[in-house]
This record gives sequence, C-alpha cells and structure tokens, in this order.
Amino acid sequence: MDLTTIQSDQVLDTCGLTCPMPLLKTKKTLKAMKPGQVLEILGNDPGSKNDIPDWGNKGGNEFIGMEDVEDGTTRYFIKKG
Repeated sequence: MDLTTIQSDQVLDTCGLTCPMPLLKTKKTLKAMKPGQVLEILGNDPGSKNDIPDWGNKGGNEFIGMEDVEDGTTRYFIKKG
C-alpha cells in the first residue's frame, strides 16, 4: 500500500515524547475516534517502531503501515476497528 496517499482523519504528533507516552496518547486518541477512521501518528521515539505496530492490530484495529520521513520522524497509520 502506498502510504503517501492515505487520507488520515486525525493526526497525532508525539515527536519529542519518549516511551510509553507515544503509545498512551495513541490509545487515548484512537479510543475517541469512530470505527473506520484512520489515525496518523508522527513520532521520533525509537521504541515506538516496535510498540505502535504491535499494538495497532489489537482490539479490532488495523495497523496499516509506517514510513520514515527524511527529518527523522516516522509516520504510523492505524485504522480504528
């Protein structure tokens, strides 16, 4: 899937936060979203590269993918189940 063309319904910027805050903020934000909506998470914590994809497929949600951006940020996409 081409992640550059995904239309996210909400963007969560977790840059500058360290584990476990990016995942905790992701959980809280996704909980408030409607099923079928896509959350885009921006982050630069190395631990999130394991945490967010692992958690993203739980609870009926779908981890769509992630991509690294030139500025050192990683973009993650989760579809609410």
